[in-house]
Amino acid sequence: MPYYIAFDNSHKERAKLDENFTEIRDYLIDNDFVCYNFLETPVTQESLKPFDILVIACPDFSKFSHIEIMEIVNWVKEDGGGLFLLSHAGGDRGRNSNVSELSEQFGIAFENDQVLDEINNIGIENMPIISSINFIPPHPITNGISSICYRAGCSLTVIGSAISIATSNETSEPFSCPLICTSEPNRGRVCSIGSYEMFRDKTGGGFQYDDHHVLTLNIFNWLISDYRMELTRQGEEHTLPVSIKPVQTIEEQPSTVETATQVETQMKIDSSITFSSKAEVIEILQNYLTQINTMKTSIHKLIEIISESAEEIFCGPEDQALETASPTNPDFIYEPYQEEEESVYDYLSSKDPSNLTALPPKPPELEKRDDDIDEKEFIKSVPVPPSKISEPPKHPKKHTKAKKKSKSKEEKKVAPKIEKKEESKEDLEAKLESLESKLNSVINLLKFIEKKHEDGKLDDKTFEKQTQKLQKDLNQTKKRISEIKIQLD
Repeated sequence: MPYYIAFDNSHKERAKLDENFTEIRDYLIDNDFVCYNFLETPVTQESLKPFDILVIACPDFSKFSHIEIMEIVNWVKEDGGGLFLLSHAGGDRGRNSNVSELSEQFGIAFENDQVLDEINNIGIENMPIISSINFIPPHPITNGISSICYRAGCSLTVIGSAISIATSNETSEPFSCPLICTSEPNRGRVCSIGSYEMFRDKTGGGFQYDDHHVLTLNIFNWLISDYRMELTRQGEEHTLPVSIKPVQTIEEQPSTVETATQVETQMKIDSSITFSSKAEVIEILQNYLTQINTMKTSIHKLIEIISESAEEIFCGPEDQALETASPTNPDFIYEPYQEEEESVYDYLSSKDPSNLTALPPKPPELEKRDDDIDEKEFIKSVPVPPSKISEPPKHPKKHTKAKKKSKSKEEKKVAPKIEKKEESKEDLEAKLESLESKLNSVINLLKFIEKKHEDGKLDDKTFEKQTQKLQKDLNQTKKRISEIKIQLD
């Protein structure tokens, strides 16, 4: 029996089913899910009732109203809906959105940061590799997964009854913080992840990375609540609005040529038509509007095809990719909005090495290696300006000593004294608050694991391993808290 997923597209989400989420769309369709572009605004409990799952994937410069938030919360709790929330590096502040206002209703918050790891990554520090050792406690979502790539994502905070099921590495910054959180309020289920890019098409660390397809299926299978399963078993009809149509895979979509032919056949407008009623006029205009939209789709498809051909013939994509790419900045600055650009890593990882152009041969005069150049010959070859040529000093030794002394004095004068910049009281208090929140989360997790062990749902070996890791994290967090308190005092 199929289950119905609504991908919200009414709040300028960066993830789009027909653009950069086509791989996850096709994969879900192949696994008995039906995907829809949800365009209803405002979002209401009634408009969500036909759907089993709602996906909100990184709204950009758009916010949910308070009424919409409460409608979604009611749909989750009363109608057993599954809510999947995705964000990006910088969280709400970086994207000028308010997803946390919705997630906080279920005990989860998205932080204004970016998870970086200089040691465990796939080439760039903002693409950390998170291994299965960090999947604590065991959960159906992380079942059968060896590792994930947390591409350009923010961290999360557990502030209520929710739990963290995946954390960042000890080598990450911030370290051992929640990355995937879940909650089961009333009849519904909620999953939150701070990286929508780990599900993107054709990109390093995206949907094609190792176990991301398994993670995807685990998430959507878990999001179907028992209540929704029972409704489906009872044959509950999914009465969808007329304006919403299921998204098809590429193979199912009609070809551009066929569509254009249909439009050409349909678009025969007779300017001499006479109308007998207002209803007839509205009906004809609606038909024309449908035909115009069909033409619009066809034109967009043709533009895409032509653009791709033009790039292959006239454009040098290698040069373009290298010009637009910029080195990773460890001091991440969160701008309100930036256009997405393909990084050098993304571009090179998608290229076949056999197709790369060879470098031109070195000129004969540069054939000699730099290591083989004689130092004296090099010094002689350097031209000296006339102003720098002077007679040798009468007392070279004394002159040399004096010169050395004067140079050392100048260096002492010029060399600036490097002082470590002290953090402000506000920054320290904010860090302290974040660490105390994290401390509570770790304590709650320890209690949760102990209860699982007492109930016989966790074996002794796994219990001991997870307890040791959490205890270590607890001690590190306490140490950091005491250090900050000393600084504040």
